[in-house]
Amino acid sequence: MAIKHFLQFSDFTLAEFEHVIERTRIIKRKFKNYEPYHPLADRTLVMVFEKNSTRTRLSFEAGMHQLGGAAIYLNTRDSQLGRGEPVEDAAQVISRMCDIIMIRTFGQEIIDRFAAHSRVPVINGLTNEHHPCQVLADIYTYIEHRGSIAGKTVAWVGDANNMLYSWLQAAQVFGFHVNVSTPKRYEIDPTLVAPDNNHYTTFVNPSDACVGADLVTTDVWTSMGYEEENAVRMKAFAGWIVDGEKMKRAHPDALFMHCLPAHRGEEVAAEVIDGPQSVVWDEAENRLHVQKALLEYLVLGKVD
Repeated sequence: MAIKHFLQFSDFTLAEFEHVIERTRIIKRKFKNYEPYHPLADRTLVMVFEKNSTRTRLSFEAGMHQLGGAAIYLNTRDSQLGRGEPVEDAAQVISRMCDIIMIRTFGQEIIDRFAAHSRVPVINGLTNEHHPCQVLADIYTYIEHRGSIAGKTVAWVGDANNMLYSWLQAAQVFGFHVNVSTPKRYEIDPTLVAPDNNHYTTFVNPSDACVGADLVTTDVWTSMGYEEENAVRMKAFAGWIVDGEKMKRAHPDALFMHCLPAHRGEEVAAEVIDGPQSVVWDEAENRLHVQKALLEYLVLGKVD
């Protein structure tokens, strides 16, 4: 099979996502029933981290072990990448010693360059511009709880960050709509959105973005790499907290999601994230299951 990468959400077709989602359902069921499933026995995943992580490392490392393979953790501070080795050279070497690679880094151009010189599939574990694995887990979680997401409305309240750009790509693939509300000076960067993407609407008032939404989601106001802006962001984002009043404007059956870690009292109120509409713990667990299906697909192709 030709090498297939997952660097941003738009890299897969709807048919490919439908396959991965169905495989996620099967693999998760096996996990819950304590049924051993080792399709990646004697295969190796290398995980390259330039940004810190809890959920990404744990879900990929545990997932690869559960599939019967091995996972190796590399931090750029402890490798030649941290000493200036060209990304292209590192890709040539690392990809000759493993079967698949996951990278969590800063700029998208870094992972694009790496993938262009890799002999094995590369997965985006997070960049400044995209977070496709998380949004795939979110969509699976919605489907698990409510059925098809096609034709639904997702409300995004907060920063125009990597999560939002992956949501906007996902909307095009799955056929849903995103209501977006961001503070001034933190709006969508049009260079990161496809010119033909008409699956989103922007709102000045975050409460208006939540009206009739089937899913309300947000993220921290200060993402990794922007910590020096924290004080300014706290002022700019005042009013963009997802609280009970905003959830009341959504569909009565609406879900709440957050990719975590969360700051109660900032981007989300405790009454929401700890309330009955929140599925954040299912969402976090599903990173494990969708990524196992993703690993299986990228290494083995379609498995029936």
